[in-house]
Parts: sequence; C-alpha cells; structure tokens
Amino acid sequence: MKAYHVALAAVGGALVGAAAALLTAPQSGDKTRETVRDFLKTHCPGMKEHRINNLAEKIAEEIREAE
Repeated sequence: MKAYHVALAAVGGALVGAAAALLTAPQSGDKTRETVRDFLKTHCPGMKEHRINNLAEKIAEEIREAE
C-alpha cells in the first residue's frame, strides 16, 4: 500500500510540473491539450483514453483561466 502512495505522489508531482511548464510557455488550447494528452499517455500507460481526454481538457481549462 505504501508503494502505491509513493507512485501516486510521483504522478501527481509530474502532473503539477507539466502544468507549470505549460503555464510558463503558453500555446494554443489545441496544442496544450495535445501536449497534456501525450504526457499522460507516456507517463500513465494504464489510463483509459476517455480519462486522459477528460483530464487534458480540465488542465487546459485551468490554464486558460489562469492567463
């Protein structure tokens, strides 16, 4: 169970880092979503496609609101 928490924290940290990188290098919304999807597919291979798309959309929306 502890290894699960460590892995979850690592993935969470990677997502926060990716979001921060996207915020400092703004792109179009489509390009941002594509970048987030590619990152999630690479780093979270067990995630289903629809969950990746939903998460990418939420992250892109947060970035748009922060601008």
